[in-house]
Amino acid sequence: MLAWKHKVVFCHGNVATYSSKSNTLVYDKKVAPNGYRVMTQAAASSRLPDHFVPRASSAHFDISYHGKPQDFYFVVLPRTMMLALSAAIEPLRVANQITNRELYRWFLMTEDGQPVRCSNGMLVTPDMSLSELPSGATALVAAGGEPQSAASEPVLNWLRRNHRFGRRLGAICTGTFALAQAGLLNAQTFTLHWEDQPAFIEEFPDLTPSQNIFEISETLLTCGGGHASTDMMLTLIEERHGEQLAIVCADMCLHVRSRGGTVPQRSNIAVAIGSRNQHLLNALQLMQDAIEDPLTVADLCTQLDISRRQLERLFARYLNQSPMQVYFDMRLHHAYGLMNETALSITEIALASGFNSATHFSRQFKRRFGASPHFFRKGWS
Repeated sequence: MLAWKHKVVFCHGNVATYSSKSNTLVYDKKVAPNGYRVMTQAAASSRLPDHFVPRASSAHFDISYHGKPQDFYFVVLPRTMMLALSAAIEPLRVANQITNRELYRWFLMTEDGQPVRCSNGMLVTPDMSLSELPSGATALVAAGGEPQSAASEPVLNWLRRNHRFGRRLGAICTGTFALAQAGLLNAQTFTLHWEDQPAFIEEFPDLTPSQNIFEISETLLTCGGGHASTDMMLTLIEERHGEQLAIVCADMCLHVRSRGGTVPQRSNIAVAIGSRNQHLLNALQLMQDAIEDPLTVADLCTQLDISRRQLERLFARYLNQSPMQVYFDMRLHHAYGLMNETALSITEIALASGFNSATHFSRQFKRRFGASPHFFRKGWS
């Protein structure tokens, strides 16, 4: 029987070598001068050698690749969206399974190597704490709810350090907040979940996320989360191993691929309201683009080149509301998002949502959502 040795990295950070011959673990306490544990290619995997290549299924794809596997390290922050995280990992597993080759390896990291609780309440146990990335590895920050406070200073410093070393970094869902907090998004094209983009823009006014489901460059990978994680990883699989493998992986995931990263995250307004009337669609887009400085009905009519009566008839017919009622509700929902996703004061949120008076804003917010902004926030604390 052949004997083999395998490096094991425990969640508490200790490193050991397992020998199949003696069935023993010998601990190795070597730590790099910078305080991070050394993670060589040989010591990277905390799993058995065949963990990354599951038992083959009936689906099979022939590939002639004999190079090294590509490593992905997922930095899992508290309240991470589990759907987005698993949707990024599963295409890698499927690619290995149907080719019966170790094309990819994936590792979960947390700041201290301890489990973290995801947004759905489930615990995720990592493979390791923050460690030095091997050359050629990619690190993706996964986050979800309350992204402004999810990344600690050690995590941000770890990101900055790996950026200086030229590692490819990225983010899933709202992990983009951590990259911005680390100062790594200047002059970059990036995205994050559409729901959190207003809060992101308020916190980082000099950074503008795209509306696309994902963005890929030589140095940065970002996606909106959810199934956009799968689309982004399938695109990476296609770039490295070809379109046919990506197609089979998508089929195995029962996933209909989007037409590239330039697909917008949200449904078209026409689909949402059940109308393709161009004047109505343009009016709604104008409103959406002018939340902080609301337009008047006269402004809307001028830009749309229609009469006030025409505009009001369109809104009454398709939305059963007046233009200003729809606009007002749009601004209140914008404020609702900022209340949940930012630490902005009530006055700042009122101004960012087009209200000149915090008192008027508070009154309207309570009328719409059943609680004043003060008590609404207090309920979450």
